[in-house]
Amino acid sequence: MPALEKNHIYRSTIEGYSSEGLGVARIDGQVVFVHDAVRGEDCDILVMKVLKNVAFGKPVLRYSTSPHRQEPDCPYYGRCGGCDFRHLDYAEELWAKHQRVQDALTRLGGSDVTVEEILGAAQPLRYRNKSQYPVSADGRVGFYRARSHQVVEVEHCLLQKPQADALAAALRQYLAQYHVPGYDETTGRGLVRHLYVRSNCKGESLVCLLVNGESLPYETELVALLRQAAPQTVGVVLGVNTRPGNAILGDRYRTLWGEDALTDVLCGRTVRLSVPSFYQVNHPQAEVLYGKALEFAGLTGTELAVDLYCGAGTITQVLARQARHVIGGEIVPEAIRDARASARRNGVENVEFLGGDAADVAAELTLRQLRPDVICVDPPRKGLAPEVIASIAAMAPRRVVYVSCDPGTLGRDVKRFAEMGYLARRAVAVDLFPRTRHVETVCLLSKLQSKEHIEIEVKMDELDLTAAEKKATYEEIREYVFEHTGLKVSHLYIAQVKQKYGIIERENYNKPKSEDTRQPKCPPEKETAITEALKYFGMI
Repeated sequence: MPALEKNHIYRSTIEGYSSEGLGVARIDGQVVFVHDAVRGEDCDILVMKVLKNVAFGKPVLRYSTSPHRQEPDCPYYGRCGGCDFRHLDYAEELWAKHQRVQDALTRLGGSDVTVEEILGAAQPLRYRNKSQYPVSADGRVGFYRARSHQVVEVEHCLLQKPQADALAAALRQYLAQYHVPGYDETTGRGLVRHLYVRSNCKGESLVCLLVNGESLPYETELVALLRQAAPQTVGVVLGVNTRPGNAILGDRYRTLWGEDALTDVLCGRTVRLSVPSFYQVNHPQAEVLYGKALEFAGLTGTELAVDLYCGAGTITQVLARQARHVIGGEIVPEAIRDARASARRNGVENVEFLGGDAADVAAELTLRQLRPDVICVDPPRKGLAPEVIASIAAMAPRRVVYVSCDPGTLGRDVKRFAEMGYLARRAVAVDLFPRTRHVETVCLLSKLQSKEHIEIEVKMDELDLTAAEKKATYEEIREYVFEHTGLKVSHLYIAQVKQKYGIIERENYNKPKSEDTRQPKCPPEKETAITEALKYFGMI
């Protein structure tokens, strides 16, 4: 295969999109990532960089133009690194994201699960309820250029709330008027590192200045400028971050004025949000996301559910509507405090929150001899560490609901879960980040069948049921047995006991598929428990 040459022009057709939102072409068998490209376009591509396995280029002449191409609606597009798809219409962006999730699950995860759909946003503009503006050493307030930490000053961003842009303008005025230096990552000098704005559905804002020190000069004047720019601001907080590098949040906070937290309503629950608490940035789409997670959890009211990486406890309280009890785990202490306060305020009594990572939660459950039926995880972009997946598998839940913000790490973790006996069964993509390459996924994983424990999935409406059988489903019987005895029984065991009492009349229902297959026989203690359940439901 001949190697591509830098600065040479090659003709090719764009086949799809990379995980970074670039067009993908194949030239002489080599993958080329192409900037400003749209699927289906036939173009001349100038190769700008050649690496061992891939190359990068840009189109210099288009022989055909995709109907999905549009003129970017932002003057900063191409300079600011915040958006990736402003040259596409929204339908094509959703196609690209759906395909990205499917590719990750198939190629990285080794799974044959099909991504059922992608749920797009009704409003792809000004949806972000959290804005983080880096500040340069010379006082520019904006966003980073793509693949760099060079700040591009942005006065009006189509992703941010108007009040966030107004607060950024007020900070620029403060920096210039009082000669306050911004932070320089290379030297570790300077003072103001980031402006952080969190907004709620009522238009209120919580403002935090992340600084390389313990205080700011002219703090009273700064507060006045911020309140004037956004009159619905409820509080101004100073966050101390003196660590080198580019981490945003601080390790301690001091309230300069007003409240140190913001409240919002999500999925009908009031949520308390301090600066460090995790909260999805797109409110309407977060409700779609959590609704799908609740659907995948398959709760009936009898289960113990665990919500790892619970943040401010939003998913925890959503799960609590249909679970017997939910335990949320989170390593950020401020988030745990917010979660507990929110649950008290909402009167949600069947939840509790544990501080610590997944291993800590697993140890606590083991100590209390608790086995979760469902575990929900919503980790950061880096996904789950191998030891966390091992801890989850050791807790042996029937279902794992994985909420992911990065298809690549989701695919990697799906493969690791498969090695632990859990397979991906369903997946849906949800677009929480319109116009950017980022996308959320909800993936349902469940335990593999084994020779010792054979699960029979029965669609009750497809069977010719007797009157007795119609009184309770297999799942209802399973849940009753678990709630009253703590025993987990399979559909097969239930079927064997029902057959013993003459409830099942189909001759071949429980016969193994092969004469060589040995069926496990229901143990006596489980037979007794199932018999009691059949009596309770009036079936015998």
